Order: sequence, then C-alpha cells, then structure tokens
Amino acid sequence: MTPTAAERDALFQAFARALLRNDMDALYQVVTDNFVWRYHDGISTERVLTGRDAIRAHIAERKAFFAASRFHDVAYHHAGDITFMTFRVSETVRATGEQREQQGVERYSFENGRLATKDVYRKPIAG
Repeated sequence: MTPTAAERDALFQAFARALLRNDMDALYQVVTDNFVWRYHDGISTERVLTGRDAIRAHIAERKAFFAASRFHDVAYHHAGDITFMTFRVSETVRATGEQREQQGVERYSFENGRLATKDVYRKPIAG
C-alpha cells in the first residue's frame, strides 16, 4: 500500500521527530523492520545503514562531527509510489569551525504504509 500525500506528510513528521530525539522505538514505528538508509554526502564514500544500531551510531557520529547542522528550503515532492525531499543544509565542523553548505535530494520508498528506504545524495555548494 502506498500512503497518500497526507499520510506521507505525517510519516515524515514522525520520522524527523524520532531522528532529532534519537528515539529508535519511535523511528521503527514509521519505518519497516528492514529499513535501509543509504547516505552519500558528496565528500566521503557512501554508507549503507541497516538496523537500529547502525542508525544510532550514524546519528551520534554526525552530532560529534558537527557543532551545528541546519536544514533550509526543505520541500517534499510526492511522485507515484516514491517521495523526494529537496533541501539545503548548513553545517559547522566542530573541530575546525569550517562552514559547509550543501544541497541535496533524498528519495524515499514505502512498504505497507511505512518508510522502506531513504537514499540521501548531497553535494557541496560551490562558494
């Protein structure tokens, strides 16, 4: 079953809340048990995250590496049985104070009314 646009919006709100709180129980209420998160930030190699421990570790690594991370211009684009999210993100590297600006797109798929995959593609904005 592919969720409606309104159902997807509710899933994304719950997903974001769970990630911000690092609440794996809440996260796994909106993602499938076999949820796969692929992450490529345009700087390092792609990472494939499966399972609570890998996602929890990824969140902890990002929080340790960046002193600040803020998303801008977030927009969801529902298209058939997938959804795309476009965005810009501003980040500050904790160790050096370096400012990073990236733009990106995330592709989501669904299974049984929940998020099944999240594919993140980010690219540094030329300055």
